[in-house]
Amino acid sequence: MSTRLEIKKAQSMLFRFREAQADELGGYKKNAKRPYLISEVATLAECGTWRSEVLREISKKVSKIQDPGLNDFQIRDLNDEINKLLREKNRWENRIVELGGPNYRRHGGRVFDSDGKEVPGNRGYKYFGRAKDLPGVRELFAEDRKNVKIVHLYYHPNPQTHPRLIIAQDDAKRTRQDLYKYIDADYYGYRDEDDGVLLEYEKKVQKRMRLRDTSNNADVENTEEETITEDEQEEPALVSHASSVPTQKDVEDWILRRKKQELVDRYLK
Repeated sequence: MSTRLEIKKAQSMLFRFREAQADELGGYKKNAKRPYLISEVATLAECGTWRSEVLREISKKVSKIQDPGLNDFQIRDLNDEINKLLREKNRWENRIVELGGPNYRRHGGRVFDSDGKEVPGNRGYKYFGRAKDLPGVRELFAEDRKNVKIVHLYYHPNPQTHPRLIIAQDDAKRTRQDLYKYIDADYYGYRDEDDGVLLEYEKKVQKRMRLRDTSNNADVENTEEETITEDEQEEPALVSHASSVPTQKDVEDWILRRKKQELVDRYLK
């Protein structure tokens, strides 16, 4: 019994020590409440800790909003809470920049769903999960889709099923955000092979290239045959020239005849 009490006492002392240490280092207590006035937080470590906690809450609520057992009222409440947490996350990130920390919003200004598409919204308000299928929300985005036109930025064998960019038709001056609003994985070609059109086009191109390579190889072979024929025609001349060179026996016979002639000439004189 005494051993158990000593263990609990040691654990409680360790817990109090870690709380005090975290407080000195600018951290927070485990059961502490997030500060309402973010401008009063004076350390980067504490801002980063609270921002991470907000991100964890957003992740949990985004997963929860996919639950098919939720009714429309619960989905609306969850979607409101997620948007509220997103605004709080932005305030923490602004505070981190004010304290000289990294700018998280430079590369993370857009929110994407599990399909790689940007989360749709209206005037900064985002709709997650089943909130996109709520009554009134579907009609809102259906109206937006009516006022768009398709612009093909680069060639595709089947452009009818592969639109590359969708931009607002009524806007005379389009911003960069408008241009990238509807860009998804299809724009970058990640699903080009799903319908089989691109694969069929690649087969045709490969067949045409193989035929071209075959014709080029045939031309090279014909050139080599012509070269070999010319070499064969030149061989007799080389052989006839080589046949005029005396052999060892011819040289010996010539020397022998010369010596005989010298002897005959000497004795006759």
